[in-house]
Amino acid sequence: MSDFLSRLAAIVGPQHLLTTDADTAPFTLDWRRRYQGAPLAVSRPGSTVEVSEVVKLCRAHKVAIVPQGGNTSTCGAATPDGSGRQLVLALRRLNAIRHVDTDNNALTVEAGVTLQEAQQAAEAAGRLFPLSLASQGTCQIGGNLSTNAGGVAVLRYGTMRELTLGLEAVLPDGRVLSQLQGLRKDTTGLDLKQLFIGAEGQLGLITAATLKLYPLPSAHATAMVGVGDIETAIDWLNRLRDRFGDRLTAFEVIDASCQQVLRRHHPSLMPFSAPWLILIELSDGGDPAPLNDALVEWLSAQTMTDGVVAQNETERRKLWTLREEISESQRKDGPSIKHDIAVPTSALPRLVRDCATDLDQAFPGVRIVAFGHAGDGNLHYNVSYTRPGNADLFDDEDAVNAIVYDHVYRLGGTLAAEHGVGQLKKDWLARYKDPLALELMRTIKTALDPDGLMNPGKWL
Repeated sequence: MSDFLSRLAAIVGPQHLLTTDADTAPFTLDWRRRYQGAPLAVSRPGSTVEVSEVVKLCRAHKVAIVPQGGNTSTCGAATPDGSGRQLVLALRRLNAIRHVDTDNNALTVEAGVTLQEAQQAAEAAGRLFPLSLASQGTCQIGGNLSTNAGGVAVLRYGTMRELTLGLEAVLPDGRVLSQLQGLRKDTTGLDLKQLFIGAEGQLGLITAATLKLYPLPSAHATAMVGVGDIETAIDWLNRLRDRFGDRLTAFEVIDASCQQVLRRHHPSLMPFSAPWLILIELSDGGDPAPLNDALVEWLSAQTMTDGVVAQNETERRKLWTLREEISESQRKDGPSIKHDIAVPTSALPRLVRDCATDLDQAFPGVRIVAFGHAGDGNLHYNVSYTRPGNADLFDDEDAVNAIVYDHVYRLGGTLAAEHGVGQLKKDWLARYKDPLALELMRTIKTALDPDGLMNPGKWL
């Protein structure tokens, strides 16, 4: 391996090849601290050409590659195994804003650009890149693409699949596929970029992307209200859509247990409590006053337990900070069995009701913490307690997962809505995913990566 490492250092520069335990440590542990790896080394290429040369070298030496962006994966997708034979390929140095095309509403960035940097580049040009995540200061565009990230504005703008016009990717043999054109129409065959979006680095390495931009909204109307049950929340969702159309940008729900977690860690952010909180945001161009007045008028005709409408940007930001702090607050609160699930929005009330009933029957007193993007059917449905005297919550993980996922798939849903599959859910995917769909995906994997060197040990 010494020859391999020497040649690798010659490609990326000795200062960008990390080989000691102290230097590689930040790249070996996943965000949830569940998966710990031991890589052969960490390589930090600074260009697509360098990525291509690294991949060619790895293929020649049969060294597996684990791509890593901001290391915010919640499913262990970017964590190497413990063999000491996998190379972590960290992409942060690919951080150029290549092109902003306001006339075409398109932004071309490299994979190591953080989501926040992409948002800022768009805003500086008077445009909006609408993907919004709590980890946006750390997560990178390459990782967002590799997991088909969604976030809080999917209701209006869609996931990364809908937000991507073109890609540049290094294939497992080192060749570079460059399709960064900002086209919205192209009928010249298969849409190859979709192969890499959501593939979690198993088919190749995304090095750059051309992303959709939108007009920068000048008006926001934001409210947090309390309602008695999830059925009422979904009824509100449908009627808000009818009233405001695509100006309804976000519709988030937070259950009572989740509110308790937030109150423990951020009491000053909590305006009130209710069986379910709904965070609503409308956005549009023009003067914000008419939009705010229209939302207030609509809300005044509804029945709620409590409510507050943001009167300025500071109050609006405070409501969104409350939502963004949920994941970190829950991590501070202790371990939980996490589910990033989605069902059709019409099925959310049934899922919440029936799944809780079955979990409580199996684990009397079970504690469920639920929150998420009800506007697109995506719920973060986490179990933080199962039974007294259980020294390790994860002893019950398989039983809890089986109950939750049985309900999800009975309702036509998915076990991975926006966080990907990674290591965490690969066995469950094999159990629930359509076998033919998995067969087709593995056929593509074998065709592109016959040596199985791209992010091995994950779901493909």
